Amino acid sequence: MKLRNGTRTLALSTALAATLALAACGADNESDSGSGGGGGGGGGETQELSGALAGAGASSQQAAMEAWQAGFQGEYPDVQFSYDPAGSGAGREQFIAGTTAFAGSDAALDEEELAQAQERCGGGEVFELPNYISPIAVMYNLEGVDELNLSPATIAGIFSGAITTWNDPAIAADNPDATLPGTAITPVHRGDDSGTTDNFTDYLFQAAPDVWTSEPDGEWPLEGGEAANGTSGVVEVVTSTDGAITYADASRAGELGVANIAVGGEFVAPTPEAAAAVVENSPALEGRGEYDFAIELNRLTESAEEYPIVLVSYHIGCIQYDDQEAADNVKAFMEYVISEDGQAAAAENAGNAEISDTLREQAQTAVDAITAG
Repeated sequence: MKLRNGTRTLALSTALAATLALAACGADNESDSGSGGGGGGGGGETQELSGALAGAGASSQQAAMEAWQAGFQGEYPDVQFSYDPAGSGAGREQFIAGTTAFAGSDAALDEEELAQAQERCGGGEVFELPNYISPIAVMYNLEGVDELNLSPATIAGIFSGAITTWNDPAIAADNPDATLPGTAITPVHRGDDSGTTDNFTDYLFQAAPDVWTSEPDGEWPLEGGEAANGTSGVVEVVTSTDGAITYADASRAGELGVANIAVGGEFVAPTPEAAAAVVENSPALEGRGEYDFAIELNRLTESAEEYPIVLVSYHIGCIQYDDQEAADNVKAFMEYVISEDGQAAAAENAGNAEISDTLREQAQTAVDAITAG
């Protein structure tokens, strides 16, 4: 099975550029009637905003962020928006340090980070909104193999270094009808602190505990294999290396092969619908604040309608900011992101799953509460 989205992404990037150009033209002829995009308080009128809005974090969100930026700045052209896809760990660090207004992160804040974030927010509450949902695909580059099935234990064996060739009996058992070459396997992992790695190792730790014994971590826990920074980095290495395999946001697969993953008695492809389904059936993390909607993903689902290697990427920010401009800009941006228009734009450009009405309603309570102290 192959995901072929390179042409689609190019076309959509062109469309986004056109959107920004039209937004700039529209700004010259502003009226008091709102654009209906869902930002700035939802009252039907577009609030005048200016100044800077800086975020940093998950590179998995990059394609979605392009769409969100285009829609947001079409509505608020005077806001200087920037997002640095430096990785989830870097994004959380920058937010906690106060150098950005919000973070994008493929992992929720841990207990220590949560305490630090609350301190950064003046001792107030922190929001964590699961605004980006996407399957993590196991992507591979193997000449002549267009479809591949992998069980959790086999994936764990490959990335731990126990399985070293593509015709290994474990891979052959998952693919009895395939002709597998004896090509050496090159497992490629993230070299930076990554929420994608945290999610992927969490899946391996839960689904294949006899093979994968390392605790979940945003930093790759084992020696060996090839390392590359960012989603683009690992995809580039695999694309140029015959026999390579990695894990990354499914929307970034391009022409690489994408494995089907064993769930229950079937092999399930990574789709936005299957990713959204597992999120819907996962419980909330305990001990969080009123506006913190971090979840505990159900990696051990037996339903073939759900895909368990899912990435939920959060937007993390303060409920109360030090100044009005920061509060207004964050509030307007988050409102656009969770709106139907914002989610549809991201899904079209990035191929992720749109959040459900339930998640939107939850997130709206946090957005409504954002204020300045």
